[in-house]
Amino acid sequence: MKLMSTEIMLGLWIPFFGTTLGAAMVFCLRKNIKDTVQKLLLGFASGVMIAASVWSLIMPAIEMAQEQRVIAWVPASVGFMLGVLFLLGLDSVIPHIHLEQDKPEGIKTQLKKSTMLVLAVTLHNIPEGMAVGVVFAGLITESRLITLAGAYVLAMGIAIQNFPEGAIISMPLLKEGGSKKKAFLYGTLSGVVEPIAAILTVLLSRLVVPVLPYLLSFAAGAMIYVVVEELIPESQNGQHTNVGTIGAALGFVLMMTLDVALG
Repeated sequence: MKLMSTEIMLGLWIPFFGTTLGAAMVFCLRKNIKDTVQKLLLGFASGVMIAASVWSLIMPAIEMAQEQRVIAWVPASVGFMLGVLFLLGLDSVIPHIHLEQDKPEGIKTQLKKSTMLVLAVTLHNIPEGMAVGVVFAGLITESRLITLAGAYVLAMGIAIQNFPEGAIISMPLLKEGGSKKKAFLYGTLSGVVEPIAAILTVLLSRLVVPVLPYLLSFAAGAMIYVVVEELIPESQNGQHTNVGTIGAALGFVLMMTLDVALG
């Protein structure tokens, strides 16, 4: 089945639209997001990413490996660990700083805190873009295990969790002293890496067929690294940690339901 390029391109850009809408909240909110709401949103994003990693990436990877007559758990395990190591390497090199922290990570630099906040979000947008790109690449190569509806479900799921991320990154930038337009621009730019990573993956789709199970698991490993390293710790920091836990449960159930019902 040949799909129109507009269908593919729209799917690749859906997550970016979520980030942009979230960043636009700087024009709607007068003050910074309440701590409880922020924890709820961070937890929600965690749940969505965990469910997407399992149902949209790891399970199709295992089924593809079985079709290729490969030991089912090998591509899933190897790809997953490579994804974790890839993000670990980026995390150690790219200068960035997390919310509610003053000590930057990565190589030493003289960059402003606002810039490093953007880099922190950009860092974990990379695997999300790769995840969408890999799924659409599998769709283009006509894998029977990946449907157009399933690919769009993953893209929409990531867009849903990108919405609070866009707001969470833009509001602190506004608090740092920048204008609303500048905060919106920086928040939006943090999501540009997603369609770029997705488009590059799709352009190489014909080359990735033999290793598609590994790439799906790779994206899952990178996403889980972000959840464990950043999102969950931030949602469990300080008081009202149960709010973050509830958010994670809601995000997980929502993404699981979308994937099973529509994928």
